[in-house]
Amino acid sequence: MTFVADWTYSGIAKYKSWMNSHTSSRVHSRPHDEYQLLPAPPDSCLEIEAGDDVVHSSPKAIPISIRPPLSYASPRTFVESLYARFLSLWTRSFTLSLIGGQLLSMCLTCTSVVTTELVTRNWVLPSTQTFFTYLSLFVVYTPYTIHRYGIRGWGKLVVRDGWKYFLLAMCDVEGCFLAVKAYGYTDLLSCMLLDAWAIPVCLFICWIYMRTKYHWTQILGVVICMGGLGMLVASDVFSGSDGQAQNRGKGDAFMLVAATIFGVVNATQEFFVRHSPLYEVVGQIGMWGVLVNGIQAWTLERHDVALASWNGTTIGLLSGYTAAMFIVYSVAPLLFRMASSSYFNMALLTSDFYGLLFGLLHFHYSPFWSYFPAFIVVILGLVIYFCHATPEEQGEWSVQIPTYVVGKTHPSRGDESIDIDQS
Repeated sequence: MTFVADWTYSGIAKYKSWMNSHTSSRVHSRPHDEYQLLPAPPDSCLEIEAGDDVVHSSPKAIPISIRPPLSYASPRTFVESLYARFLSLWTRSFTLSLIGGQLLSMCLTCTSVVTTELVTRNWVLPSTQTFFTYLSLFVVYTPYTIHRYGIRGWGKLVVRDGWKYFLLAMCDVEGCFLAVKAYGYTDLLSCMLLDAWAIPVCLFICWIYMRTKYHWTQILGVVICMGGLGMLVASDVFSGSDGQAQNRGKGDAFMLVAATIFGVVNATQEFFVRHSPLYEVVGQIGMWGVLVNGIQAWTLERHDVALASWNGTTIGLLSGYTAAMFIVYSVAPLLFRMASSSYFNMALLTSDFYGLLFGLLHFHYSPFWSYFPAFIVVILGLVIYFCHATPEEQGEWSVQIPTYVVGKTHPSRGDESIDIDQS
């Protein structure tokens, strides 16, 4: 006990000493040549060049954060330096990323529980079910985008850049459709396993888009999270709570394709929100999602909608599903900026644990003992993912508003006032 207390106190002292020598006012003090500077505007807070299609926000110096080095001189110094490294993890951005990821995981758990409950009531209308999600996004975010850009600016956005958001929304709609459809054919266990395929897909697509460099500790974090998922799956097998599958092959194929689409969509959305305001991206996804999903629902399910049961319980479940998905679509872009879309997919692996908690309270499940260690393993993987790299290093972001929205008049001439909102 004395030894533990001794190295713990020494580790805290060492960490404080390291922070004092490397930081000032909670910002890392680094030589000027180690800062990544965005291009500085010549005359004002904005820089608009002839022929450019974007307005660049005010440049910011982005410090290259570093972790305290590990010392291998002796076991004692190694433990002390490792503890100092652990303390350095808990920055504001990492803490918010960890909390935000678990919030989204709980919301996804709610959607899985609701979808399963609807399937047990023979209410399987995936396009109709997800239509209300896109409708809520459209109703909330599109009017605000029009307020920010003006009706003419918003119209130009739709004409010039709408095709990008249309493709993104179409992939998102089909991913949601296939995922919901898979629950009607295969069991929850298969859905959990195959949905994790979105993680490597997202890592690869992020590398294509942004040339993200992954440290070996990040790969280790992913592997540990997948190990935690394996423990969760084993718990379901041993406890016999994996459910029954009506057509496992068909359902597994649906979920595998859906997971691939989700990996691509999440990486693409991260790329968009690092360069455009959140309300623009989410609003466009909602608008085009309503169009694509509405056409699909009318084509595939218009006869089944008339025959489906629309009682109070069904409407309540659909309302809960829509509210949870609205939170996911609203908070996920913030997590993409603070951390990354890959971290977002890893954080969702804890959703089965939250599903267990829901089952304990609502269905009085008898949990298998390995559920709780599995949850700890997944959280450990999330921590290890950032033990070397910081959330700020996962990708640069610079919010840009197209000049065709705000006009091409240079603000230094006093002809027009341009307000940049980086939200």
